Amino acid sequence: MTLPTFDAPTQHPPITLSPIEARVLATLMEKARTVPDSYPLSLNTLMLGCNQKSSRDPLMNVTEAEIATALDTLMPLNLVRASSGSRVARYEHNFQRGVGVPEQSAVLLGLLILRGPQTAGELRLNAERWYRFADISSVEGFLEELQDRSGAKGGPLTVKLPRAPGAREQRWAHLLCGPVDLEAVATGSTPSTGGGAVAGLTERVAHLEAELAQLQQTVRALCTELGVSQPGQS
Repeated sequence: MTLPTFDAPTQHPPITLSPIEARVLATLMEKARTVPDSYPLSLNTLMLGCNQKSSRDPLMNVTEAEIATALDTLMPLNLVRASSGSRVARYEHNFQRGVGVPEQSAVLLGLLILRGPQTAGELRLNAERWYRFADISSVEGFLEELQDRSGAKGGPLTVKLPRAPGAREQRWAHLLCGPVDLEAVATGSTPSTGGGAVAGLTERVAHLEAELAQLQQTVRALCTELGVSQPGQS
C-alpha cells in the first residue's frame, strides 16, 4: 500500500535587514502600487524613491552604490528580483512570497518601514493608495497576527509599543531590522523628519483625521437607515 505524500510547509527563516536594505525593499513595494507604469524601477529611480522627502521617516541620503549593495543582499533572500527585457537593469520586490505574509500584512510592514512607528488609525489612512482597509479593527487584526507570528514562520514581525506620554493610542513598529529600542522610543530620541514637536503634531492630526473619517462613515450609515439626506446635501 502506498501512503500519500504531502508537501512540507514552507519555512521562512528570520529576516534581519539593515536600514538601507529595508528602505530599498519598502520603496519597491510602494512604487509597485503608486506608480505602476514606471515599475519595475531602475537603480536611479530607486535611489530617488529611497531619498524622497515626503512619506519618509527617517529621511535618508543613500547613494547608488549603497543601493546596489543592498540589492545584492536582498536578491539571494528572494525578496527582490532583477527583471529582464530591458537595456537598463530594473528591480521589483518579491516581499509577500519571500517573507510569507498576505497582501494586507505586506502593506502594513511596508508603511512601517517607510514612515516609522504609527498607530492603527494612521496606518489605515496612509495605506489608502496601497490598499483600502475596511476599518481600524481590521488593521489591528493583521498587526496582531504579525506580532504573534510563530517561530516556524520566522517569528514576530511587528511589536506594539508602550503608550507615549500624552498619546491616546499605542503605536506599532516593524521588526525587520531587529528589536526596537523601547527606551529610545519612550524618551522620544528616535529619528524623525522634523523634530519631536512636529512629529507629535503630525500624529495628532492623523489621529483626528481617522476619528473624523469614522464619524463621517457613521453619519452616512445613520442617514441611509433613517432615509434622510446627509448633512450638506439638499
